[in-house]
Amino acid sequence: MFKKVTYKYFAIACITLSFSACIPTITQKTANKVVPTSYNNSQNDTTNTGQMNWKVFFTDPYLNVLIDTALRNNQELNIILQQINVTQNEVKARKGAYLPFVNLMGGGSIDKVGTYTAKGAAQASNEIEPGKKTPEPLTYFVGGAVAIWEADIWRKLRNTRKSAIYRYLATTEGKNFMVTNLVAEIANAYYELMALDNQLEILKKNIEIQSSALAVVRLQKQAARVTELAVRRFEAQVFNTKSRQYYIQQRIIEAENRINFLLGRYPQPILRSSDTFNNLIPKTISTGIPSQLLTNRTDIRQAEQELAATKLDVSIARANFYPSLIITAGVGFEAFNPKYLLKAPQSLLYSLAGNLMSPLVNRNALKADYYSASARQIQAVYNYERTILNAYLEVVNQVSNISNLQNSYGLKAQEVQALTQSINIANILFKSAGADYVEVLLTQRDAIESNMELIEIKKRQMNAMVNVYRALGGGWN
Repeated sequence: MFKKVTYKYFAIACITLSFSACIPTITQKTANKVVPTSYNNSQNDTTNTGQMNWKVFFTDPYLNVLIDTALRNNQELNIILQQINVTQNEVKARKGAYLPFVNLMGGGSIDKVGTYTAKGAAQASNEIEPGKKTPEPLTYFVGGAVAIWEADIWRKLRNTRKSAIYRYLATTEGKNFMVTNLVAEIANAYYELMALDNQLEILKKNIEIQSSALAVVRLQKQAARVTELAVRRFEAQVFNTKSRQYYIQQRIIEAENRINFLLGRYPQPILRSSDTFNNLIPKTISTGIPSQLLTNRTDIRQAEQELAATKLDVSIARANFYPSLIITAGVGFEAFNPKYLLKAPQSLLYSLAGNLMSPLVNRNALKADYYSASARQIQAVYNYERTILNAYLEVVNQVSNISNLQNSYGLKAQEVQALTQSINIANILFKSAGADYVEVLLTQRDAIESNMELIEIKKRQMNAMVNVYRALGGGWN
């Protein structure tokens, strides 16, 4: 008995090795997960702002209400949530693939054969009971259960289910990455809206200043102290500044509607506290260590799940070269008359069969699938490594951006202060004929541009704060 069992398993091993020898060779590639130990020689402090909840990171109540509304109503996010349901159902379907399929069946038919045929002659001479011939035409009734099961010898079906699970997890991480980007996009649009409000306010204040200067020039023209040219130049300056108002107002409308779109609603006013914009101070960012990106960044985790799925796809494609065992079984009742249908054992029937099948000739399709699975696995490796590299560079760029913007804002603030003082000086000198009207116009123009640029730098500072928070993987948790 022991020898028979040994021979059986030895034969199976030989068959398996013979099929394995026919499987083509592919190139394997392993992902490189090594990242630098720090960001540009920064301190290796594990405190990471990216792990902070967005409700704690953003303290503006108006902004938090907008983000909370978007996380409920954003259409693109809800589309991804439905995609998660699709992949979850795919997992359930794959789980059932390696379990037996059992179907109930029932049917009936009527059969009339010719008398002068072999089947007709046999039927005419057949007796069910003494003196009772087989009915003509012959009716047929059957009912029972049929089972089909593919034995998962090479774990092909289980690996298919695992691959579906990994893709489900990848879709979930994709949803989290969408949340991260959505939170950051709303915050950036909100700060842009506040900046536009302040730029519009600067233009309005300068229109008042320029209109006052224009009135003075007109009086001086009447006193023959200046020419009509000076009046026209001052008027042109006022018209130019007024014209810029409408450009800013249009940008405000577009910024509001961009936020409304992200919130999944039709246009309506966006509540905001723009009067506090100049006093905003970007949060101090703690970047932690680069290895934390592997767990904080949802796009990296998504790429990792996709990589795991493609590795299993290679194993599945390889298993297609091996023999597959399909077992079928059936049990039921069959009779020519319904009253005999449940009569046992005369009407009882059953069957059990096993089929071992393996591809032998023309395996080009299997080879193509195998090579394609290998290529997709290598693609997933490169995508994973690229995602890690991109995440690291985003953090480095934004941290550097925060530092440079801080220095730029300090210098620009000094420039604004100097030009603001220059306007008063220029006006005084102009009234006392100590300065030409051109100098006054140039000073006013430079002051406006400098104030507008200062607001722009403040906005970029806030955007850089948001972007580094996003780069560190914040916003989804």
